[in-house]
Amino acid sequence: MKPVYYSEYLQLDKILNAQELESDKHQKHAHDEMLFVVIHQAYELWFKQLLFEADSVINIFSKESINDNSPDLQVAVHRLNRMGTILKVLVQQIDIMETMTPMDFLDFRDMLRPASGFQSIQFKMLEALLGLKYEHRHGQQYYISQLNETDVAKIKSLESRKTLLELVNNWLERMPYFKNENLWSDYRALYASSLQEAELGNLEHFDNIFFNSGNAEHRSLSADASKAALFIMLYRHYPLMHLPFELIESLLEIDELLSTWRFRHINMVGRIIGMRTGTGGSTGKGYLKGALDAHYIFKDFSSLTSFLIERSKLPKLNLDIVEKLGFDKD
Repeated sequence: MKPVYYSEYLQLDKILNAQELESDKHQKHAHDEMLFVVIHQAYELWFKQLLFEADSVINIFSKESINDNSPDLQVAVHRLNRMGTILKVLVQQIDIMETMTPMDFLDFRDMLRPASGFQSIQFKMLEALLGLKYEHRHGQQYYISQLNETDVAKIKSLESRKTLLELVNNWLERMPYFKNENLWSDYRALYASSLQEAELGNLEHFDNIFFNSGNAEHRSLSADASKAALFIMLYRHYPLMHLPFELIESLLEIDELLSTWRFRHINMVGRIIGMRTGTGGSTGKGYLKGALDAHYIFKDFSSLTSFLIERSKLPKLNLDIVEKLGFDKD
C-alpha cells in the first residue's frame, strides 16, 4: 500500500491554487480580494459538510420505523448537533469578513458582477433539504433567475425529495404515547385555566393546531405531529423522551443559528455597501432582511412553547405509558 502523504491526501495543490483574483486579471490588484475569496471558499466547504450531515439524517428518518431507543436516533441527534456547531463557525467567520472596510471592498466589487452569494447553490440546497419550500421563499423572482441551467436542475430535483421537516413530522405522527384523548382533554382544561385574560385568544390557537378546528394550512406540522412534539416537551424528564427532546432542540438551534447568520450578514452588508444593490442585482440589505423574516424552517416547533404549563400541573400519565417511557410501576 502506498504511504499517504499529507498534502496529497488533502489535495492541497488544488485547494491552495484555487484563488484567482479578478483584480489581478485586470492589473488592479486589490489586497482584500484574497480574504474575500478564501472566506467564501471556506463557506462553500462547510456548506458541503452540512449537506453531507443533513443527507445522512434524512436517510435515517426515511426508514419505515425508528426505534426511539436505538442507535439511529442517537446518531441523528449527534449529527444535527454537529451541524449546529458548524453553523456557529459560519457566524464567527463574519468577524473576519468585517475586517474589510467599505473602501477595501470597492477596490474590486464592480469586477465581480453579476456573481453573487445569492448564486450559492449549496446554501439553497441546504435550505431545501431542511424543509424550506419554494412557495415560502422570500424573493421568488430571484430564486432561480440568477442560476445557470445545471444548478436550476439540481435544485428542482432536490425539491422533489422528502425534506427533513416532512420526515420528522411523519416520525412524530407514528409515536404512540400522545394518542390518548382523555389526556388531551384534561390538558386543554389545565392550559385554559393557566391563561391570563390577555392570553385567552391562545385557546383558539390551541384548538386550531392540535385539533384542526380552524385553519392550520400554513403549518408544516400536522395536528398529530404537534401533539407528539408537545408531549415530548412536557414529559422530557422521562428517559425515553430525552433523545426526542434533544432532536427538537437541535432543530431549533439550527434555525436560530441560520437566523443569526442572516442577521450578521445583513449588518455586514449594510456596513459595507449601505443601501446599494447587490452585485447579483438584488436589493441588497432589503432582500436579506426579507429572507431573515421569512426563512424560519422549524418555527412550528418554537411556537409550541406558547402551550406549555407548569410541570407540577401536568396530567398524570397511565402506569402502562410510564413503564414504556422508562420507569417501573414502583
